[in-house]
Amino acid sequence: MRLISEQSIDMAEPLWRYFKTERFVDFLRTGNLYFSSARQFQDPFEGAVAILPPRFTVDSRYSEPEHQERAFEQLRRLTKISCWHRAAYESDAMWQLYAGQWKGVAIRTTPERLKAAAKPFRLKPEYGHEDLWAGSVTYVDLLQARLKVSMMDRFWYKHMAFSWEREFRLAISMRMAEENGVAVPEYGVFVEFDLDILVDKIYLGPSLPESDFETVRTAATKLGLSERIRISSLLGTPRYT
Repeated sequence: MRLISEQSIDMAEPLWRYFKTERFVDFLRTGNLYFSSARQFQDPFEGAVAILPPRFTVDSRYSEPEHQERAFEQLRRLTKISCWHRAAYESDAMWQLYAGQWKGVAIRTTPERLKAAAKPFRLKPEYGHEDLWAGSVTYVDLLQARLKVSMMDRFWYKHMAFSWEREFRLAISMRMAEENGVAVPEYGVFVEFDLDILVDKIYLGPSLPESDFETVRTAATKLGLSERIRISSLLGTPRYT
């Protein structure tokens, strides 16, 4: 695993990934984690170097994308990304947004575990494995600043409005693979991880149905991970006196 732009990262920092239950169980079954194409994210500013103010009139001379913009659009297609949340504690907002309204599952890990657990990824068995890049996202006010970073580094910068995400990213660029004639999927790819190394703790969502609880427990038990299961603190009993 290579750090983007020689970042200094706390390799023991807690990282979280929130799943809907069926996706988590499939992850336990296969060990394969989905990396989305950078084109698939809802963030309309993904990879932008600046943002024009709302209702700003664009000069007609710039209506056609320049060569660098076209090249970056292809890099967005060729770059596959996995997003994690940096936090010392579970997040109610993340439960709501990414785990089916508190009904899913979360895992906690660290950059060190991610590095050790990631298995070499190859688009073809006979083709060399792709580099796995990692780093924390830096948030910038793109209304005020214009980024001057490499095209690959852009994936680790986002508009300040998204700073609540506290994102840590893993990414694989498949540009060299395509240049060597290997067909690259239009959308995401699955990357295999050693789950025993990757998973520090498994947290069950506060609204996880009992049937899903048993499904997750059974799947974790088969992998020897049942002792790492924890219940969300949001299910604790409040005291007022």
